[in-house]
Amino acid sequence: MIPSFAQIRYLLVASVLASGLSGCASLPPPTAELADAQQSISLASDADADQYAAQDIATAREALSRAQVAMAEGREDDARKFALAADADADLALARSQEAKMNAQVAQRRAEITQLQQRLQGEGGR
Repeated sequence: MIPSFAQIRYLLVASVLASGLSGCASLPPPTAELADAQQSISLASDADADQYAAQDIATAREALSRAQVAMAEGREDDARKFALAADADADLALARSQEAKMNAQVAQRRAEITQLQQRLQGEGGR
């Protein structure tokens, strides 16, 4: 018996749906994203983000915690989103911490320059 167009159409639709569903399921768990977020938070913490970018590092830690909960509950898409957000927040905390440290160093150098200029002016006036 020769299959009709309707039968072929149903097979075609079924195969397209099956391939679409398998494509969605083929994403690996976001373990790499979680590890990246943890590493970024660690780097930011090592750069004194708790002192210089407290809100940003707290936001990063909260997002990582949500990612871990979502992962444990099997919500891998949510876990991936939270992990990526945690990574970005930790990077921001690191950058702000580094900026604050550099600004402090610049202020210190300017104060030293001012002191040296005052000493030179004092010695020149004698």
